[in-house]
Formats: sequence, C-alpha cells, structure tokens
Amino acid sequence: MKYTLAFLLILLSFCSKAQYWLPKSIGELVTHTYYTLSYNEENEQANWVAYKLTREMIQGVAVRKNKFKEDPDVETGSAKLVDYKGSGYDRGHLCPAAAMKINAKAMSESFYMSNMSPQVPGFNRGKWKSLEAKVRKLTVENDSLYVISGPVFKNNKGEIGPDHVTIPGYYFKVIYFPRQKKTLSYLMPNRKIEKNIDAFVVPLDSIERISHIHFNHLF
Repeated sequence: MKYTLAFLLILLSFCSKAQYWLPKSIGELVTHTYYTLSYNEENEQANWVAYKLTREMIQGVAVRKNKFKEDPDVETGSAKLVDYKGSGYDRGHLCPAAAMKINAKAMSESFYMSNMSPQVPGFNRGKWKSLEAKVRKLTVENDSLYVISGPVFKNNKGEIGPDHVTIPGYYFKVIYFPRQKKTLSYLMPNRKIEKNIDAFVVPLDSIERISHIHFNHLF
C-alpha cells in the first residue's frame, strides 16, 4: 500500500524543537526533540526517520554513551534490547548519534529503539557509516540539510527477537538541499558493500517505487 509523506518544510525559529508538518502517514507518528519518525508496528521499526541537520548539531560536544532503550512515546511499544541480543545484527541508527551532538537530550533520544533497524554489521560499520559521514560533510558545506532515512521491506532477510523485528533487504537515505532545492538519494542493500557509496545514488522516484513512500509533496 502506498502512502504519502507530505513533508512541507517550515522555516525554523531558533528553538529546541524542530518543527515538521507531516500531515499524512501510515504508521504511528512520533516526534522527538530533533527528529520525527513513522513507526511500523508490523515490522517493529520506523518506516522513516526525518530530521533537519545543522552545523550546530554535528559540532556539538554531547558524548555518546550507547544507552539503547525502548521508546516510551511509541503507543504500541517499540522493539526491545532483547530483540537484538544474540541475533548477529547491529542496532543500526536511522538518525545517527553523530548527528545529534548538540546536547545530551538529543544524543539520548537517538538511542531509542524506534530509531534502530537490524543491519548487517559489515554494512552498518562500513558503507552506511560512510554515507552518514558524507551527510555531515555536506551539512558543514551547506549550513543545513533535511534528511530522511529508512528501511525498505523488500527481499527481507527474516526477523529477529521475540517481537519479530523484520530484517530489511535495503535502506534508503534522501538528502534535501534547501538552498539549491535539489535532492540526493541513496538506495543500498543490507549487506557488506565494497563499492563506493556513490555507486548507489538513484533517482528519487526509484526509492518511491521500492519503498512506497511518496516524497513529491516535499520536493
């Protein structure tokens, strides 16, 4: 089933909470201080995680503490630590901790289990990490960007844990450059990758077709 991500950007006042307008989405909409997600109860992870990334957020001094925890704001209950225990899969961030260094609260919220997805270790610690680093570099060069990341439930690799967390076959990341009004989109398989990350740049409509998420209202 297709659904619309009408992600109309509002100019942000200098406040602690990013303001997004996300009027339509399948899944439970959960808004944290610096990112918003749509939670997929069937697959026990987010359909997507969306956030505005600024220089201040990545140049902050908040210390990473790896305190993974259930998300108290997910009404149906998020995945749990036990779901990943002994699975062989990483708790892969959709909104990376390194993007949430602006303060301790932002860093802490990045470790909610609703922000995690089961990733092959060689992928999470390899090219997915490289892509996250590239996004941070682009942010410094452009002052701010909008980022949407999520799993793609196609060619899935099974499930893990008592809550039956789906292991996605792919992941996407869509980067919006507000000054240039352009996007840069990646679609990557959930496996160890040897190729350069730019080999996985795809047109935005390719991600729409495979993920059934529509970005046309945003871009």
